[in-house]
Amino acid sequence: MEFTTVLFYIFALLLVVSGLKVITSRNPVSSALFLVLAFFNAAAIWMLLQAEFLAILLVLVYVGAVMVLFLFVVMMLDINIDVLRRDFRRFVPMATLVGAIIVIETALILWHGYGATATALRDTTAAANGMAGWSNTRIIGKIIYTDYIFAFEVAGLVLLVAIIAAIALTTSHKKDSKRQNVSEQVKVRAQDRVRVVKMASEKTAATLAAEEAAAAADSAAGKNG
Repeated sequence: MEFTTVLFYIFALLLVVSGLKVITSRNPVSSALFLVLAFFNAAAIWMLLQAEFLAILLVLVYVGAVMVLFLFVVMMLDINIDVLRRDFRRFVPMATLVGAIIVIETALILWHGYGATATALRDTTAAANGMAGWSNTRIIGKIIYTDYIFAFEVAGLVLLVAIIAAIALTTSHKKDSKRQNVSEQVKVRAQDRVRVVKMASEKTAATLAAEEAAAAADSAAGKNG
């Protein structure tokens, strides 16, 4: 057995274990961290398949950006884990069925692409399209922006909707939280915020003593008169 084959089985085993921990961990932060580990193992497998660009892209985009967004959303939302896992067993049969269908479809795709052909599918495709000798980055760019441009735009739209949904969840208004209302601040007027109150001027002790003496003198003069 070759050394690359041993590495493949190691990374594949770690990928499966980390994927199982993502759905079985009781802490959502731990699930997100196990998903990061799964991404790293998938990137290592892509490196073994000589798809360096996809491996680096997976680490930079998903681990460096998407998973950080997931962690921020999970930590900012006050999620009650007990309520979410209350009916977990009720959805296990449906989840098992969907997972089995996905596994079967993936196995059929891999068998059609690699098991039923004597040579690698990517080599024959590249040679047929006149792309022999191209780097995998150039081939991926040409295929994405020609044959799969519609699917690529749909994926970008889905990611945009996911970002908007994450922002909407984190900015939900609560009774015990205070936020600025920029539109109300812009429309405010001075008379709505400032109230002029007339107050008597402050007097020193000497002035108060003089006023008291003058008042006493006036009262005494009134009595004598």
